[in-house]
Amino acid sequence: MSVFGRIFQFVRAVTARVTVDDGKYISAHLNADEQKLFFAMSVADQVHSLRTAYTIERLVIEDKRGVDREFLIRCALLHDVGRKAGDLTIRGKIFVVLVTTFAPKFAERLELNGNHALYVYHHHAELGGQKLQRIGLFKEAKIIAKHHSPPKADDPFELKLLRLADDAN
Repeated sequence: MSVFGRIFQFVRAVTARVTVDDGKYISAHLNADEQKLFFAMSVADQVHSLRTAYTIERLVIEDKRGVDREFLIRCALLHDVGRKAGDLTIRGKIFVVLVTTFAPKFAERLELNGNHALYVYHHHAELGGQKLQRIGLFKEAKIIAKHHSPPKADDPFELKLLRLADDAN
């Protein structure tokens, strides 16, 4: 992502708010257990996940391949539940992005020495997949656990769409 993109991302994070309409959207697509995971995320991650879900809706309408719309919306809303509020503050994310970008070996050492922010940043997809498995969302967990893995030719179409929507937001 470009420097401009990172600045835009920062501004969106510090101004993030979940609206009443967003709350209705969440209630329409997530059950009580799923909502607990969703609302355990930071507000910035909640808004990012909502934007990802809204992008998924546009992609599904444009694609017309008969994908499971509700499944993909649920995946989009829950794709970052591996990061709960406090795991990765805005300052922490700035630190993680900078150190990972400009000093990757140092970042690796910090993570190996127990830096929680770096660990969550690099492993939130797998952590989210584990949380979803615990509430019985096995199909969603399989997709979400891989959403930051390098793309493969045989990746499910749903995973490709989730990555596309996530990257756009």
